[in-house]
Amino acid sequence: MSQQPGRDESDAAAPDSLAGKQPEEKTQRSLFGEILDWMLAPLLLLWPMSIAITYLVAKSIANQPFDRALEDNVLVLSQQVKEIDGKVVTQMSNPARDILRADDLDNIYYQIKISKDKLIDGDRDLPMPMDEERPAIGTVQFRNAVLRGIDIRVAYSYIDLNKADRPDRNKDHHLALVQVAETLEKRALLANEIIKGVILPQFIILPIALALVWFALSRGLSPLAELQQRIRARRPDDLSPIDSRHVPEEITPLVKSLNEMLERLAQTIAIQKRFIADAAHQMKTPLAGLRMQSELALRQTDQQEIHQSLTQLATSSEAATRLVNQLLTLARAENLAPANQPREQIDLNILARNVVQDWIQTSFAKKIDLGFEQEKNAVLIFGSPLMLREMLSNLIDNALRYTPQEHSVTVRVRMDHEQALAILEVEDNGRGIPAEERGRVFERFYRILGSNVQGSGLGLSIVREIASQHEARIEILDNPQPQDPACPGCVFRISFQLNPYDELAMEGLS
Repeated sequence: MSQQPGRDESDAAAPDSLAGKQPEEKTQRSLFGEILDWMLAPLLLLWPMSIAITYLVAKSIANQPFDRALEDNVLVLSQQVKEIDGKVVTQMSNPARDILRADDLDNIYYQIKISKDKLIDGDRDLPMPMDEERPAIGTVQFRNAVLRGIDIRVAYSYIDLNKADRPDRNKDHHLALVQVAETLEKRALLANEIIKGVILPQFIILPIALALVWFALSRGLSPLAELQQRIRARRPDDLSPIDSRHVPEEITPLVKSLNEMLERLAQTIAIQKRFIADAAHQMKTPLAGLRMQSELALRQTDQQEIHQSLTQLATSSEAATRLVNQLLTLARAENLAPANQPREQIDLNILARNVVQDWIQTSFAKKIDLGFEQEKNAVLIFGSPLMLREMLSNLIDNALRYTPQEHSVTVRVRMDHEQALAILEVEDNGRGIPAEERGRVFERFYRILGSNVQGSGLGLSIVREIASQHEARIEILDNPQPQDPACPGCVFRISFQLNPYDELAMEGLS
């Protein structure tokens, strides 16, 4: 064998090295694990968020009673501040001061001022509020502050010392600031107690919730395990539909898809069995004839008789070869799904002309006039060129076999503008097909009695199968203009849908 130019042994070795590489296996995902992840991930994500929100809510709840206590202290302390003879004094006794400061956890501070620098009573270091934080006279306001590096909560109010007898009572030197503050230890302790009361039960509830989720998922996915066991228990040859009455609604589409696949598989197996049976039955006769003719040729001594036997042997082998080829073509047409066929845009004029040219020599040998008529514009359809050529070849072969010598066969391509159809016709001038037989001539191995024409009876079955694959309609009509009354002939008409997406097809319709 000659070596192709530009190809060396290193190139030849490349596929071997590539063949040694195994494709990476994709890790199968667990449906149980994936559902569990999607359920637990939000739960575990929301749990710390709920803790944070609970803590903020607990702090807000803890602040409310302590703020009310501070507010009461401010109001009580405000009532003890008086202006007597132009001097601001407090009427709070020492025991009252001790009670105000007495607290086991929080330190209580208070302050009474009539200006920024003039302290009447209390703690001098307690910070004053900003001017923009000044509330209306007589109302209590709250703020957070820092005293000696410690966070405190302050309640404060401005009181009018001479609100009855002075018209200019809103001036600063007639207002007194009363503040009561405390540290936040008791508030933090209460908030922590609330958090503990909320969080601790969650540490018990969360494992129980996880266990319930695990149990629920196991129970929810158990129909899949049961379905798996039912499928595994079936016999290898059992292609009956799977019962979908006892599966959940979500699995029903999967079971329906499996049943559809089993139905298609059963049809495919039935077709294969029928093909094998038909092939075995049909091949039995020509093979037996070949054997008999070969044995007869071996027994002959006369050269003329030997030549005659070999001629019959060649004719029989040709018929057997044609039968095998037609069986293979029919099997390919039946097993090839429309979605898997290589479809392309075809000009039916060009395809039919090329097929007719292939049969010119055969028509000359049979002394039959093979003609071709085409549409003036392109006739565009979608289809498989290989299968359509096979279909038309079988129609022409069938017409030439049944048409007598000195008669004609015409292949015609035309368009039906009203119905947007591409028409392919094969018109012969043979003996014709009776109307009652036209529905059966497409069956496998069916032959009209008395035709005395050699053939396998598969040609029209192939034509019907290929037409069906292309969603085309096939009809058998009378020849409108027969050449001979004794040979009325017939017309095989196949109607295709035009290519609706091609501008040329649309122009042809206009």
